[in-house]
Amino acid sequence: MQKSKLGLLIIGLFITSFAFGQTEALKSVVNNLAFFKQKADLAYLSRAKKSADSLVVTKKDSNDIQKNVYRLIVYSSILQLDSTNKLNQSDNFLDKTAALYEKFAAKSKIFNYQAEMDYSRRCLSNAYVRKGFTLSQSKDFKNAAIAFQNAKKYAPGQKNINVYLAYANNKQGNLQDAAKYYDNLINTDSTKLEYLETASSIYKSLGDTAKALQIVKKGRRLLPNSKQLLQDEANIYNNNRDYKSLEPLLPQLIDNNPNNSDITFVAANCYDHLNQFDKAESLYLRTIELNGNAYDPVFNLGLMYLKESTIKKDDGNRNITNAILWLEKANEMSPRDKNCLEVLSLAYAKTGNQSQLERVNNRLEQIN
Repeated sequence: MQKSKLGLLIIGLFITSFAFGQTEALKSVVNNLAFFKQKADLAYLSRAKKSADSLVVTKKDSNDIQKNVYRLIVYSSILQLDSTNKLNQSDNFLDKTAALYEKFAAKSKIFNYQAEMDYSRRCLSNAYVRKGFTLSQSKDFKNAAIAFQNAKKYAPGQKNINVYLAYANNKQGNLQDAAKYYDNLINTDSTKLEYLETASSIYKSLGDTAKALQIVKKGRRLLPNSKQLLQDEANIYNNNRDYKSLEPLLPQLIDNNPNNSDITFVAANCYDHLNQFDKAESLYLRTIELNGNAYDPVFNLGLMYLKESTIKKDDGNRNITNAILWLEKANEMSPRDKNCLEVLSLAYAKTGNQSQLERVNNRLEQIN
């Protein structure tokens, strides 16, 4: 059996603190704890429990602080040191120990046993965490969250318990509660990338894009070299069509992903919307080079040339020719795409090519 240093330490302190002035009725408990400390045999903890339970017979005994602190130390030690329950304690043993703790934690004179109560509190927290893990493994995330909440009650300063609570609530679909616990995790000067990403994802699921963006920005200040957080921020701007905010991120984003056709397309589309046509053209062509089967960059490039033909009157012929070339290519890739045919109709109308215009319009009528 693997020894718990915390358990053996507090048992040693407990034995020493009660070595003097104890009654005969208490000696059996202390002796069995001492034997356990020496031999690390759980049988002595079992005997200590029997002796401790025998101390509490009358109503007066049940309110005796000293006797019940003995019981609490023994119970807590079993929770801490017998994590696999070789002593076959009842299913409610953990909750029973917690109830015993709560009863005497409220007593005015309990301050005389602060070290013992602190030890019990840590044991209870550890036991509830283990229970939460067991429930999580069996996919019972509702009760796992309850167990982790109890663990947090006895160890409120343990940051890792917020991780378990966030996970359990997220698995249940309790996104508001999960977000709350992830907020606790990330409201520090240093944090883990996975917490930031998950918290941001949860807020996006809740429709709170502003909060998601706030988390990602904070993450990028803490982890400036994170490629994932950079991409997360870019995705938020792109989804919100906030191209002005997206633009400054594009050079680094492209450098990090030179052969990623999706990211190259996002950059092209951004420059397109900002009327930076030379950059957009180059990146649309690069996207098509990286993924020749992608429809959107082909259609967008044709649409961009059509837009340019309207804006740049001096170079209208080249742009309208390019627009028709790429829109026809897009139509070949998706012959029944109504949007493409409608734009192609506009392009032919602009050139005055009646035969092609009629052909495209006939195709539109067939689709409609």
